[in-house]
Amino acid sequence: MQHPILSRKAERFTESVIRGMSIEARTHGAVNLAQGMPDFPAPDEIKEAACRAIRDDINQYAITWGSKNLRDAVAEHASWHLGLEVDPEREITVTCGSTEAMLVSLLSIVNPGDEVILTQPYYENYWPDCVIAGAEPRFVPIRPPHWTFDPDELAAAFNDRTKAIVLCNPNNPTGTVFSREELEQVAALCRKWDVIAITDEIYEHILYDGRKHVCIAALDGMRERSVTVSGMSKTFGVTGWRVGTILAPPNLSWAFRQTHDFVSIGAAAPLQEAGAVGYRLPRSYFAGLSAAYQARRDRFCNALLEIGFAFDLPQGAYYVMADFSAFVGDLPDDESFARHLVRDVGVAAVPGSSFFRDKPLGRHLIRFCFCKKDDTLDEAINRLKSLRAIA
Repeated sequence: MQHPILSRKAERFTESVIRGMSIEARTHGAVNLAQGMPDFPAPDEIKEAACRAIRDDINQYAITWGSKNLRDAVAEHASWHLGLEVDPEREITVTCGSTEAMLVSLLSIVNPGDEVILTQPYYENYWPDCVIAGAEPRFVPIRPPHWTFDPDELAAAFNDRTKAIVLCNPNNPTGTVFSREELEQVAALCRKWDVIAITDEIYEHILYDGRKHVCIAALDGMRERSVTVSGMSKTFGVTGWRVGTILAPPNLSWAFRQTHDFVSIGAAAPLQEAGAVGYRLPRSYFAGLSAAYQARRDRFCNALLEIGFAFDLPQGAYYVMADFSAFVGDLPDDESFARHLVRDVGVAAVPGSSFFRDKPLGRHLIRFCFCKKDDTLDEAINRLKSLRAIA
């Protein structure tokens, strides 16, 4: 009997659209506003700490679930920032980025046939994560204005087969920051149906207009059924370091640690020591992060509005989902528009449909990121000004 070379899971995957657009940007010399990676320096304190750790020969395996120094620092950060008292010995797992953290969480709790609720649009890795873990995804739309969910549609997605719900908050790709009231609605359904809430909070320190981050694990009755995923990438501008974290109760953390061990063994030891320095930076650093990103948001989004794009102003994270209908012309969809932008205009962005399983819902949308230096944003703006709105 001839067996197929590829697994049925692998056959379902395609190239990451986000990473693919970064390749297009390099090919065509475009400004890369597709992939969410800053082009400005990381804090000197953590760079120096990483170099110091390497020089001090912290170059062998750390404890597979994370160095003690980093776990202690993450617990201290969780106390003042999230309002959670976390045991660093039993409730924190350090992973190779938040991407591995999400996959490890799903692999550890999902059995074949279990359902996992995803909002739509969603960060493009979540659906493949469900496929790898053997979950059946159920999609709940979040819609403008403000990119939030309808409580009745959300409630209808829960049933006896629901094992988990995945929320990205602040949200990639929409820039939504879910309110305490909205998270309470999710929490009530999790308690009713005995469902685990997995929250991707990687943008937890990037919020605008005075908003405060609310961690669903801190809500009443949610501590024992919440998995909080985050990491260093966005808070410290080190997307290439791949140091993620999972905060979860001991019974879940035990399983996560075993799965993580066999998936990757552990994150880079010297970078974990640098992470311990990062999480202990003065609180003024974290406040300044939001202020700096808000200035970038305002600079870029004001220009997009003047050029002719339509969108809801991002409340957090560093992306804007923009409607490009004013420029359609003879370009039939978002993929054609994205190709036009990167090849002819010189700006790389992500086609909106890549964030939807129901592709038609994103055919009029494009996602830009604005985690860039002012000079980079200004160059992108100048290039985008060559677009002409249709009368």
